Amino acid sequence: MRGGTGSHAILVVVWLAAATVARAQPLITVTVGGGGSSRTDCLLVLRASANDPPDKPKRVTCTDGDRSCDNDGTVNGVCEFVVGACANSTFDQNHCTLAGVASVTVEHAQDNGDPKFDTEFQALQSRISSFEFPITPDMVDVCTTTTKVHVVLDGPLPGDVCKRAKKEIKIVTQSTFQQGKSYRDTDKLQLTCNPAPGPCDPTKLFGGTFDRIQRQIFNQSCALSHCHDSQTHAGDQILDNATTSYSQIVNHVPNNTAAAALHWLRIDALNASPDTSFMYHKLTGDLPDKTTFGERMPRGRPKLDQFLIDILKLWIEAGAPQDPVWVPGTD
Repeated sequence: MRGGTGSHAILVVVWLAAATVARAQPLITVTVGGGGSSRTDCLLVLRASANDPPDKPKRVTCTDGDRSCDNDGTVNGVCEFVVGACANSTFDQNHCTLAGVASVTVEHAQDNGDPKFDTEFQALQSRISSFEFPITPDMVDVCTTTTKVHVVLDGPLPGDVCKRAKKEIKIVTQSTFQQGKSYRDTDKLQLTCNPAPGPCDPTKLFGGTFDRIQRQIFNQSCALSHCHDSQTHAGDQILDNATTSYSQIVNHVPNNTAAAALHWLRIDALNASPDTSFMYHKLTGDLPDKTTFGERMPRGRPKLDQFLIDILKLWIEAGAPQDPVWVPGTD
């Protein structure tokens, strides 16, 4: 993507990818040159459907389902943003004087225990790392393919209410040496997802009670860095997708020997009993002792909201059915 003249902050271009040609309002991709010194803005730029503020867009503020910024175009409790990056950009030839990139680092892209680790930031980093560094001054507009970044609304909460949610992409780019000096460019892109107007109906957002548990409990509180994600799988559990989660928890003997000695299961669907479901006790914190049964989950984070614990309890008492079943009281 090239840009000739114009503001050093942005250049609007229409991006008609195959997935968006049929849209009534095609996504509009804006090149955002991150602020700071105009000389370093072109080291790395980001491409996204930036729309805020309208006159000089530098962030994305989107309502769930708005086809002009939500790539999936569906009211589903999630805004899907499409983000790309270009090194040695020519989008602002009037202001940028530096070229040559030595390294690019996306924050929170390493699964090293970082509580803000994000697999989609990791994917963006992977695409950027596929560049052949250093990128020399004669290599211009070196761009990644796009990465989908999802921002999940907070909710549904009691009363069918959802609240806005945000993510921020932060990238640090180091230039090659120019006349004995190296320059640093920091780019930030804030992504905000607002709920669609009207009630936030769980039955419109999820495929059933277990899908709600997966997305509101496991995805947000369990499948995290150094916990029950696909890279760490603490306690021999991977809870980052519904298929794996269900098979590893329902009627499955826990790894914890003390819980197993009591004949508890991770989720006891055979007896439809929260009392003999180790996961339920781990989330409530109602454990005989921490030494043998371990700490309350999620470890090091606030206790799960009671309404979510209640949904899990009702699901267990109904025999832990798979989707698309809705257990009464969980919708």
